[in-house]
Amino acid sequence: MTFDLKKTVVMVGMMGAGKTAVGRAVAAKLGVPFIDSDAEIEKAANMTIAEIFERDGEPFFRRKETQVIERLLEEERCILSTGGGAFLSEENRMMIADKGVAVWLDADVDLLWSRVRHKDTRPLLRTPDPRKTLEEIFAQRVPFYSQAELPVKAVAGLSIEEMADRVIGEMAGRDDVLTES
Repeated sequence: MTFDLKKTVVMVGMMGAGKTAVGRAVAAKLGVPFIDSDAEIEKAANMTIAEIFERDGEPFFRRKETQVIERLLEEERCILSTGGGAFLSEENRMMIADKGVAVWLDADVDLLWSRVRHKDTRPLLRTPDPRKTLEEIFAQRVPFYSQAELPVKAVAGLSIEEMADRVIGEMAGRDDVLTES
């Protein structure tokens, strides 16, 4: 079975939800490019996201993130993974709705914590109580993520491939997003 991707699919959700891993698997299954907006930002800046946050601050990073997402939405249709904060911006949400479709990988705090607690690559979690910080960020962001057109519940124990199949199943329910060819 082959598919025709009609518009760019933008993976949104919390850090640790699986946007990159699942997005990469979805792209492979559909035979379309996978692009990670954070990787594109790092390439353009020649520094890591953490270094950009430290040197230039979050507002600067968010401006660059919007510019990169806009550029990527203009290019070929793909699966685009974004950073956890990208969908908080009304400008980004409107741009994504206009030129693509947002898929929210909806993972609960326990699942997210199990995935991010041993990593030090998350600048927002460099606090005295990173679990509490994660819970606070989660509470602030869920109202934004819930505006995504295609929510997909992330379930502990599902493999990346199984999650990718769930995402494709949601996409296939929308003729304006994905059709069989």
